[in-house]
Amino acid sequence: MPKPKPPYAQAFRDQMVELVRSGRKPNELAKEFVCHTTSILSWVRHAGGAGATTLPANVAALNAQERQELIELRQLQMERDILAKATAWLAGQSEKTFTPSTNS
Repeated sequence: MPKPKPPYAQAFRDQMVELVRSGRKPNELAKEFVCHTTSILSWVRHAGGAGATTLPANVAALNAQERQELIELRQLQMERDILAKATAWLAGQSEKTFTPSTNS
């Protein structure tokens, strides 16, 4: 019998919820991050959101284009953070498996 897949880390779940709230579609995220759409939707429901972006009060004075740019900026920042964490994790994995030869 195959080993069950370990649960997703809470930080990963939180980032997926934030990406959905910033306007990303759960099915796109599922393909990009290799997880189930239903998992992402349940994380959003559990977090208490319907996927709507909540903006601070001072953002209400911005026009539509500025709001969209702010949403895109937040999304890109979250994506950058996810990629940075993935890079650090992969670097740690490669150090564990890489054994340099001492033959000179």
